[in-house]
Amino acid sequence: MKILLNRLLADLKLSAIYGDISREITGVTFDSREVTSGSLFVALKGTSSDGHKFIKSAILSGASAIVCEEISELSSDVTTIVVENSHIAMGHIASALFDHPSQKLKLVGITGTNGKTTTVTLLHRVFTSMGYKCGLISTIANYIGERRYEATHTTPDPLKLNSLMAEMADEGCEFCFMEVSSHSLDQHRVSGLRFCGAIFSNITHDHLDYHKTFIEYIRVKKSLFDNLNSEAFALTNLDDKNGMVMVQNCKAKVYTYSCLSPAGFNCRIVEKGLDGMLIKIDNRELWTKFIGAHNAYNILAVYSAAILLGADKEELLISISSLESVAGRLEYIKGGEDITAVVDYAHTPDALENVLKTLKDCAVQREIITVFGCGGDRDKTKRPEMAAVSVKYSNRIVVTSDNPRFEDPEDIINDIRLGFEKSQLSAVLFITDRREAIRTSVALAKPGSIILVAGKGHETYQDIKGVKHHFDDKEILAEIFNPQ
Repeated sequence: MKILLNRLLADLKLSAIYGDISREITGVTFDSREVTSGSLFVALKGTSSDGHKFIKSAILSGASAIVCEEISELSSDVTTIVVENSHIAMGHIASALFDHPSQKLKLVGITGTNGKTTTVTLLHRVFTSMGYKCGLISTIANYIGERRYEATHTTPDPLKLNSLMAEMADEGCEFCFMEVSSHSLDQHRVSGLRFCGAIFSNITHDHLDYHKTFIEYIRVKKSLFDNLNSEAFALTNLDDKNGMVMVQNCKAKVYTYSCLSPAGFNCRIVEKGLDGMLIKIDNRELWTKFIGAHNAYNILAVYSAAILLGADKEELLISISSLESVAGRLEYIKGGEDITAVVDYAHTPDALENVLKTLKDCAVQREIITVFGCGGDRDKTKRPEMAAVSVKYSNRIVVTSDNPRFEDPEDIINDIRLGFEKSQLSAVLFITDRREAIRTSVALAKPGSIILVAGKGHETYQDIKGVKHHFDDKEILAEIFNPQ
């Protein structure tokens, strides 16, 4: 592949140019180890390393052009372009490299603390069932039509992102539904993309290890809506106290959805049980296989976005009524003696409370045993909050390891322990080994008990000191319930 450098730079504001920008480029990378003869190397400042330190290495490997924020190396054979922000430049360059694929799709992004994966996955399923070919970019997996690709990040890097979308466009996809994480917004991975719509689900305390303050976390989420054009739609959750903050000064047409107040789109729960709920959405009743108020919001967001995208209301309601649970989100595993295990990805205080409250409401008088931990090298402030939430709704609790990463699991568990009052500790067990913790929860269960195993959901690994060891909560439960 060869492309003129000036074509890649067409949408950028350039601070300085040294050399010829009409030359041909053979490829683009932000990893100096991937540079080959004729490459454009984009030097990115990261949280752990700075690409500017590898400019010399990139030149020695054959780079013919460099995009950077600061000049460290100049060579007569290499074109150097200085920009204000290399991350923003990388997004626009990646888009131009793949001929602006987001402009060939109806791209809908969703951001928020909880509900992103469920909402985009259900949107993909709904539009696929209605006969459209669609793309999906999510935490669990990426899809081009019905073809699945493993996901390594909630939102991929700009090159991977635009490559995926280019393939979607080439294969005739009309829509692409995409999770947009706060990290990707802060790192400008979605710069250069054109969204036809964006959805805000909710925002609660999370990722403060990265964003440092809640105000900054909100600002970053809001940037998705700030960058929408006047032809796009912005769909926001009116019941979240920051819902309207997200769309302040938004150029796009703003729409609201709510389960509590009059809004552009409304929903309320009519009946509920462990096998599903009857909801009234836009004055029409339908039975869904989902449970819980948080899922009522997810389904309403799906319905609202689909209507804004032109879906037929009757066909849409039929499709929604047939939807199944998303992997790792309130997934049930039945054991003997009327014991039910539930696996869910809930890893924030708000998400854990949503799930536990749902189970408590739908299974009155049934004992709830909760197994959970917290991820290492992540926001420590939520650890005691998770403990306080778990004890509010559970009869017994087993605190264990999640993905400790490079932290000592015992240190994480000790942080969680601070959220329990002394009088509550008699109902809590601390078992570092997650497999043993799950096994213990089953041993504690009585006929009719519900066991919630929270935190990992769809994940099939445990990240310990940089190594991902195979571990699947659902698999472990199935082995315990049905020993060979």
